Amino acid sequence: MYYLGKFFHPRKKLAFYGHYDREENLVYPIESIFYPNKTGSPFNFNQLHPLLCIEPRKIIGIGKNYKSHIKEFKSEIPSEPIIFLKSPESIIGPEERIILPNDVGQVDYEGEIAVVIKKEAENVSEEKALDYVLGYTCANDITARELQKKDGQWTRAKGFKTFCPVGPWILPATEFPKFQNLTLKTYVNDKPVQFAKASSMVFNIPYLISFVTRVMTLYPGDIILTGTPSGVGPIKRNYKVAVEIEEIGTLINRVGGELSIPKQATTATKSV
Repeated sequence: MYYLGKFFHPRKKLAFYGHYDREENLVYPIESIFYPNKTGSPFNFNQLHPLLCIEPRKIIGIGKNYKSHIKEFKSEIPSEPIIFLKSPESIIGPEERIILPNDVGQVDYEGEIAVVIKKEAENVSEEKALDYVLGYTCANDITARELQKKDGQWTRAKGFKTFCPVGPWILPATEFPKFQNLTLKTYVNDKPVQFAKASSMVFNIPYLISFVTRVMTLYPGDIILTGTPSGVGPIKRNYKVAVEIEEIGTLINRVGGELSIPKQATTATKSV
């Protein structure tokens, strides 16, 4: 099995897109994750560090897509997918720090399976949806839980910088056609807290792609976060969060110090 990603060679001070062959333990330089033709001699994987390899125009989240999570929050199963957007500025890569904002209350982890789009997709049928998938990766839909409840809609709660860790690389869809067998696990400080298979989603991946592309056009590199199972919980400074998809690998991020947020003005400025 092989993977697509971006890697850094610390000794050579070199960052490059790569084709990672796990069996050979080698990473071959490639043109990009979308044009994976090999362009040079391979490097030993043990000499490299994975980097963020995706720059999406859009990050589309799916809410309430596992029955266990719906039950956990005493909610109801939706009749159709609930979609929301996360800011592209929220994305970070493996080993980058999640930064907690001040004065937002509880902030939670949400381990998820992410779908990376391969080519422009609009009004795609469910039957052809997987033709538009580059592959799958690990993601963490960080959420300011109290703001989510306060606002009613989720943009602010999920849109802060560093609130969307993604990685460590992409498993091509062609390498793993049985997407429903993807297995998600989340660990906090090495303690297991979440477990689910993609087959337990309320709406499966082809249906989600078809549904979203009836609303908006997806472009290469756009990401769909497919929802989180039960077991979500708070993160605090110095915590370690690991999102693992058995067939892919593990995305590890630590929680850093808090950002300084200016206080809101208490009175509105009159318009002239």
